[in-house]
Amino acid sequence: MGLKIQLLFLMTLLIAPANFLAEPSPQSAPNIAVTAALSSDKVQRGRTVQATVVMDIPSGFHVNSNRPLGKFLIATQLKIDSPKAVRVSAVSYPRAVLRNFKFSKNRVSVYEGRATMRFNVTVPANFPSGTTELKVHLRYQSCNDEVCFPPQSRDVSLWLKVQ
Repeated sequence: MGLKIQLLFLMTLLIAPANFLAEPSPQSAPNIAVTAALSSDKVQRGRTVQATVVMDIPSGFHVNSNRPLGKFLIATQLKIDSPKAVRVSAVSYPRAVLRNFKFSKNRVSVYEGRATMRFNVTVPANFPSGTTELKVHLRYQSCNDEVCFPPQSRDVSLWLKVQ
C-alpha cells in the first residue's frame, strides 16, 4: 500500500508542473447577436418605414461606438445597400458610454448591452409592387476590459413588401 501511495505522489509531482507551464487559453471574441427589423411588414408606395438593427452584446464585453475617441480603435459602421430608387436616411446610432479600460490611458466611447441603430427607408410612389431586399452590412470591433479583438463584419437582409 505504501508503494502505491509513493507512486501516486511521484506521478502528481511530475504532472503538476505541466499544468502550471501550460499557456492560458486564448481569449476569443464574444458571440454578438445581430438582428434587423422593419417597423411594418408592408410599405405603401410613396411612404416611409423605420428600420432597426440591434446588437446584443454579452456582459463583460463592449463594442467601439461609431465615433471612437482613440485613433487605434475601429468604429462601428452600418452600411445599407438598397435598390437605386429607394431612399435610405442617415443612420442614427445609439448614445455611447465613456469607460476606462486597462488597454487605454484615455476613456473609450463604447456600446454595452443592447445597441440599436435606426434609419428610415422611403419607397418612391412609382416603385413597382413586390418584395425587394435591403442588404445591411455591420462592421464592429468588440473588446473586453483588457484586449480588443479583430474587427468583424455581419450581414443581414431586410425584405420590403411594397404595395
